[in-house]
Amino acid sequence: MSVYPNITSTDPSTQNRKDFATDQDVRWCPGCGDYAILAAVQRTLPSLGIPKEQFTFISGIGCSSRFPYYMNTYGMHTIHGRAPALATGVKCQNPDLNVFVITGDGDSLSIGGNHFMHVLRRNVDLTIILFNNRIYGLTKGQYSPTSEQGKKTKSTPMGSLDHPFNPISVALGAEAGFVARAIDVDAKGLAAILARAARHKGTSLVEVFQNCNIFNDGAFHFISDRKERPKQALPLEHGKPMVFGEHKEKGIALSNSMQPMVVDVESHGIDNVLVHDETNPAMAYLLSRLTHPDFPTPTGVFRAVDRATYDDQLHAQIKEAISKKGRGKVQDLIEDSHVWDVN
Repeated sequence: MSVYPNITSTDPSTQNRKDFATDQDVRWCPGCGDYAILAAVQRTLPSLGIPKEQFTFISGIGCSSRFPYYMNTYGMHTIHGRAPALATGVKCQNPDLNVFVITGDGDSLSIGGNHFMHVLRRNVDLTIILFNNRIYGLTKGQYSPTSEQGKKTKSTPMGSLDHPFNPISVALGAEAGFVARAIDVDAKGLAAILARAARHKGTSLVEVFQNCNIFNDGAFHFISDRKERPKQALPLEHGKPMVFGEHKEKGIALSNSMQPMVVDVESHGIDNVLVHDETNPAMAYLLSRLTHPDFPTPTGVFRAVDRATYDDQLHAQIKEAISKKGRGKVQDLIEDSHVWDVN
């Protein structure tokens, strides 16, 4: 567990990245994508105009889950897969806090799958950053729920038989209100998405393609490489046509059977290219199914809609109950009629 109880009050207008860094040595493997995500978060938080003492970071287990040690905010390093449950309690008890959940593909989608799914559907006002490197790095290279079929690892020497989870599809199926994807090496794009996610009211999920250079190096080379990214990434912008390529010469359209297809913009016509709509759940799910190598990989915000949050509704119920029945006393509950003596 990592807790920083003596954080001094700060003026949010003067905060910078250094204000969110601790004196702890950052202990990830040299070259790990986690460093880039940490830097992006520390650069983004000052731009939100919120004092650092109003942030807290809750993590589970895994390489990514060392994150709270490196943030000069309140935080907890909790237990495997249970970070959403702890974070829900923190947010409901402290509604003024800005709560971040830090997790990995193994932590969130394996042992933590149930907690991950339910925090999304409940729409607790949290920001979840899911580090996806398609491998178990902390335990030295076993396959994870997002590893591709046929993946040979220490735990699958003949190749994985499991069909992988698609985190974006899972989140959309759980009715998440804000779902996005970023890449660890795209500093500008990652920071922009993190800022939007943090400002969203409700559960926000940001999947970050993150390289594990020790146990799964190059898992996302097709999109992390600077030369390949323009060819393979499909940047999503609300209200704009879905085009990609070095010269934006390709686009995504629908066939007569409503199947997505890659088209040449010049010959097909820009008016026939799909226009992104963050409020359309069907479009978001369709985009989540576009996978390499048959399609470009969408990055950016898939879905962004507002709906009532769990924590706001909870406090409204509490307020209503108090107005009708008063605050009540715990001792009265203990001593009410529903008790019995054990001899």
